Amino acid sequence: MFFDKFSINGMTVPNRLVRSATWEGLASDEGFVTPALEEVMLDLVNGGVGMIITGHMFVAEQGRAGVRQLAVHSEECISGLRSMVKRIHDKNGVVVAQLAHAGGQAAQDITGMPALGPSCFTRTDGSLCGEMTENDIDAMVSAFQLAAGRAVAAGFDGVQIHAAHGYCLSQFLSPAINKRTDAYGGSLENRMRVLVRVYEAIRRVVGEDYPVLLKINCEDFIDGGLELADSVEVIKRLESVGLDAVEISGGLLSNGPRTSAIRVGRFDTPAKEVWYRNAAQVLREQTKLPVMLVGGIRSFSVAEGLLHDGLIDFVAMSRPLLREPDLANRWKSGDLRSAACISCNKCFGVLRNNEGYFCPVARDEQAASHASS
Repeated sequence: MFFDKFSINGMTVPNRLVRSATWEGLASDEGFVTPALEEVMLDLVNGGVGMIITGHMFVAEQGRAGVRQLAVHSEECISGLRSMVKRIHDKNGVVVAQLAHAGGQAAQDITGMPALGPSCFTRTDGSLCGEMTENDIDAMVSAFQLAAGRAVAAGFDGVQIHAAHGYCLSQFLSPAINKRTDAYGGSLENRMRVLVRVYEAIRRVVGEDYPVLLKINCEDFIDGGLELADSVEVIKRLESVGLDAVEISGGLLSNGPRTSAIRVGRFDTPAKEVWYRNAAQVLREQTKLPVMLVGGIRSFSVAEGLLHDGLIDFVAMSRPLLREPDLANRWKSGDLRSAACISCNKCFGVLRNNEGYFCPVARDEQAASHASS
């Protein structure tokens, strides 16, 4: 199963391993593609990853999340993206552009513009974000649509809408964050309205025969946040208007280490793996969409079991592929040891310090090995 092909609206993926969107911190200061970013992508293709989903690409400057984040917010971005995509395709790789807007968590110190979300809320740095007007919402929807058009022009095989982890569309879905009283707040129908508009706007520009995917929280894991039943209803609504596949994740980046989207801990036994298994089971019973599952999957036997049991169609990984971009090839060769990633999040410290894109634990181990030999 793991090494079988699978197609999503005409996009054929050679196996079931997906590199889930991972902030590489390797774009230029302006957000353009760099040679270093291209090399990371080629390492993933050469390592046997079936589908690469880019790091979150900001669709508007005001929705930028952080430093050296990849951009798709202007026509200037297309040439560099096209070069990167061509190099991936030349190696027979498959790559999907993740489109994102940080909303109230945007890096206003970088953009010089106020961070705006569905409602005022306290940001992770302790400051307050502003509330979007309806004109602001219209502008964001348009930004997603234009960004999708640029992704098509650059040659990406599909696009993924980022509606997870406390970024803007996730903020609108979460009743703990979205306190609006107009057509975009209150009921689930209202809270999902912006996401539905974004999807429909993207579909109009990319056409019916182009893969459009969604990444969404199964739950926020905060008091009063998005819960599984509502998440499933959102997915079903988008399925009814043509969504092609969904990736299930969970938690907010502002959560503690036990419920964050990037949990810390040793997930070194099957019982500790697969954080959102129940969500996948519930979703499988209620939709026919291809399902990708990210979160805590570390061993081949667990991944193969999820696929064999029909719970999911793709296994998605982030941190394990940062440490081992050739994990798929290792497993295919018969070396079925679990992923080496220990989920310590030290890689994020490296990224935040603008030191590059690598696993510091692996680097320290290599240095120690060289010193002792």
